[in-house]
Amino acid sequence: WNHGGIQPEIATTWAGIVGPGVRNNGDDRTWADHTDIRPTMLNLVGLKDSYLDDGRVLIDQLDASAVPQSLRAHRETLRRLGEVYKQLNAPFGEFGMAALAASTKAIKSGTAADDSRYSAIETQLSSLTSQRDALASQIRGALDGAAFGGDSLNEQQAKHWITQAGDLIDQAAALASS
Repeated sequence: WNHGGIQPEIATTWAGIVGPGVRNNGDDRTWADHTDIRPTMLNLVGLKDSYLDDGRVLIDQLDASAVPQSLRAHRETLRRLGEVYKQLNAPFGEFGMAALAASTKAIKSGTAADDSRYSAIETQLSSLTSQRDALASQIRGALDGAAFGGDSLNEQQAKHWITQAGDLIDQAAALASS
């Protein structure tokens, strides 16, 4: 989904988080979206929900003492995994924006001879999206398990997911620029 456009005025949302357990770091560089606020707030108040959220806990915005041990262990890998997850799965992430560019290019091809080009691009996008959905599901489960289930992150698996996500993002970008 999106809000009807991709302009910065539409795609950029400001959020302020203050209170016990929140770092006073004035950070305005964290790339997050609406879905990250809820798990962050649930974590801060010590609650969890019965379903998997699309967001992740914004650990860079929280004091180490305010998050469970499972989010403190492997903190840097969790941070990197959360960042690449957003770029892979969020509508305004790198993958989503590249997919939009590729699809737009396919639609603009416009002539009957270009119908096969359109079909080829859309088929490739469909394949990339299926791969993205499967990978994002695994990452989402690991992030949620670490945040709310006390699950320890498998460092090697997380690094593999980070690499896979980067590869999918690169493939989408290549499709958009081809």
